[in-house]
Amino acid sequence: MDGTKNFNIQEMDVDQSHETDKEDDNGDVNKLALELVKSAIHAAVKSMEEAEKPTKSIKWITHGEFTAERGRKQIEEFVLTWEYQDRWVHYTQFIEREDLIHSYHYIYCVRWSIPTAKRPMPLVTASAFFTIKITKNKPPDMPIEISYIFEGLSLVHRPGMTRFREKWLRDMIEAKNILMESIPF
Repeated sequence: MDGTKNFNIQEMDVDQSHETDKEDDNGDVNKLALELVKSAIHAAVKSMEEAEKPTKSIKWITHGEFTAERGRKQIEEFVLTWEYQDRWVHYTQFIEREDLIHSYHYIYCVRWSIPTAKRPMPLVTASAFFTIKITKNKPPDMPIEISYIFEGLSLVHRPGMTRFREKWLRDMIEAKNILMESIPF
C-alpha cells in the first residue's frame, strides 16, 4: 500500500509572469512542495491505519501465580499476538534468574529464524530478550512487569505499548548474513 488510496493531489498552475530564471526556481519549489505534501499525507494515512489497529497484548499473570515456566508460556502467548509471516519460526527459552536487592529478574530469549528446504537449520537467527521483573515486596495479586529488547537494538519495549515490526527481524537476519559472507572460512 502506498498510503494514497483515498485522495488525489492536483498540481496547480503557478503565476508564470516572473522572470525566466525565477520560473525554474518556482518549478523546483513546486515539485519539492508537492513531494513534501505527498510524504506528509502518506505518513498521516499510515498513522491513522495503525491507530485503527491497537497494539495487542495478553492478560499477564500475577506475582503469586508466577513460575519460570509460566513466564515462558506467557511470553510465547504474547509473541503469538504479533503479526508476522508464517515462514518465521521461533522458540522461547528461559536463560537465567538474577537476584537483585529488591527484585528478581527472569531473563528469556525468543529466537527467530526462517528455515527453508535448502537450509532447514539456518546459520543465523534473530533474538528478542524478555525480562520479567518480580518485585520482592509487592503483594501476590499485583501483575508482573515485562519488558523486552531486540538483539542489537537498545529501545526497551513494553507489552501493549509498541507494535511489533517484522522488519526488525529481517534487518537483524540480513545484517548477520552480510557479516557471515564477509568472513572467509
